[in-house]
Amino acid sequence: MKKKNLIKCIPIGICIFFTLQTFSQKDSLNISKEEKAYFELEDDDPVEISDEKTEYEIMILEPGFNAWLKSIALPEGFYSQQFLENRNKILVTNWNIRVQQPFNFDPQLYQFEIDYRTGIDYGYEVNYKLYNYFIFFQRKYNQRLGPFIPRI
Repeated sequence: MKKKNLIKCIPIGICIFFTLQTFSQKDSLNISKEEKAYFELEDDDPVEISDEKTEYEIMILEPGFNAWLKSIALPEGFYSQQFLENRNKILVTNWNIRVQQPFNFDPQLYQFEIDYRTGIDYGYEVNYKLYNYFIFFQRKYNQRLGPFIPRI
């Protein structure tokens, strides 16, 4: 009788496995050939992120990011500043954790900490470009810096 119960459980286990596989496939990134071409660029202009009012500046030297930002990323104004700030807090925190753990995360990817402080208004442009850099980075290097899928 125990053998019969075990046999009945196996098909249920297989069904659960296939269901989980289906859900995990939905989470995979759909990266177009056009977007992959930007990831493969070896030379590109640096992106300077600054806000004259707050005097904060970030320089991104990642090849392909400037071209990707101009052609693939959603346009400025698509997100609210509050949305960008909330996402950037999560992404920066996870980024900095990875910088501090070079044995667990590739130190070639996570080289420098980002000094992003809550309560400081960095302005829309800084938040927009920083957020899009995180999207670009996650998609290019197949990383996950937060609980959400990096979509565009």
